[in-house]
Order: sequence, then C-alpha cells, then structure tokens
Amino acid sequence: MRDPIIEEVRKHRMTHTRKFRGNLSAICADLRRIQIDSGYKVIRLAPRKLKSSKRSNQRSKVSG
Repeated sequence: MRDPIIEEVRKHRMTHTRKFRGNLSAICADLRRIQIDSGYKVIRLAPRKLKSSKRSNQRSKVSG
C-alpha cells in the first residue's frame, strides 16, 4: 500500500539532500535556519515513561 503523504515527504527530503549533495552538516544547518526563520518556538518535551502491564511484567520475569 502506497501512502501519498509519505511519498511526498520522501520526495522533498530527497530534493533537500541533493541540494546539499548529501552533506549532513549543511543539511542540518539549513534545517536550523528554516526553523529559526519560521518564527515558531520549538519545544522539547521530556520522554514519557512507558506504563508496564501485568502481562509484560510476567514475560520479563520469565525471560530474565
């Protein structure tokens, strides 16, 4: 099954990669510039802890 949104994202990512000839440092610098120019505040949330279920606890006791 082909997802048109995923295809479009990959197309734009590849175009951006070619623009900088695969130079990861240049790609990241450009993305940071775009982020700053956008005017949006970027936040980073702390990762969420996974809630363990009784079933996963039982498996870990058997495995470990």
